[in-house]
Amino acid sequence: MAQLRDIMTSNVVTVSESQSVQEAAALMSQYNIGAIPVVNNSRQIVGIITDRDITLRTTAQGENAQTPVSQVMTAQQIVQGTPDMDVHQASNLMAQQQIRRLPVVENGQIVGMVALGDLAAQSQYANEAEQALQSISTPSAPQE
Repeated sequence: MAQLRDIMTSNVVTVSESQSVQEAAALMSQYNIGAIPVVNNSRQIVGIITDRDITLRTTAQGENAQTPVSQVMTAQQIVQGTPDMDVHQASNLMAQQQIRRLPVVENGQIVGMVALGDLAAQSQYANEAEQALQSISTPSAPQE
């Protein structure tokens, strides 16, 4: 069974917690990505910001584009994998936590990112990707 280090993207774009939401959005546009890990000065992951976070927590609230990423990011209980985690474990974790992207951390530092698409792109892991997507895509009722 392959490990995450075999399929992860290792040149991960990151933002610092003090950068603006506009800077994060510009990086998402530039690199065609929907999530960026947020790191502190020691490159330790302290959160993750997604295009959805920006839309719901900034734009929809009428917040300024210069709002710091730290005010918009998801910070608590960041689900993460390790480079030596096997692909099956990672896909189960992503399914259980209903996440599409898994930061890969080693010695407290972000070293990679695995997306559901990375699993799907590897034909031998297509079943894992499908199972994870089914769990992630469990419908939820709109909030009132």
